[in-house]
Amino acid sequence: MDDSDERAVRVGRADTAEVETLADLWVELAADQRSYRSHLRADENREQIREAMARHVVTDGIRVARLDDGVVGFVMFGLERGDYEQDETRGVVRNLYVVPAHRGRGIGSRLLAAAESVLTDAGATRLCLEAMARNERARQFYERHGYDVHRVELEKAVESDTHSKEG
Repeated sequence: MDDSDERAVRVGRADTAEVETLADLWVELAADQRSYRSHLRADENREQIREAMARHVVTDGIRVARLDDGVVGFVMFGLERGDYEQDETRGVVRNLYVVPAHRGRGIGSRLLAAAESVLTDAGATRLCLEAMARNERARQFYERHGYDVHRVELEKAVESDTHSKEG
């Protein structure tokens, strides 16, 4: 992407009129993540994510990247709300997606920076996010932006448990 292309990308707040488009993009993201063994069903969650997108638009927890041909990416984020008192206020990046045809142009970096800025301004002292363990490209992207492994989630299928009990 040359400088003029980069300037053509506008990152800003989402509009309620874009909720359906954003839900469509999230479905693309979820479908893509299936190849990395995500358990989320894409189309089956369209209504729930449409509602989540609408909430994030209203609460200012989403930024979108726009080019002349429309929305080409988004990032959802918010402060962590939990039941436990913590030493840090965690800002959570929940989803970041750039349409495949527009990847490699710095759009994801700009979206991530926008989310980080809003979260920091809101009082976050730590920033966190998740990436599928097998999604090496995403993990490398986040590592280049200063993210490091903090917690590891382990998983196994229930049916694999029978082998360990028999031996």
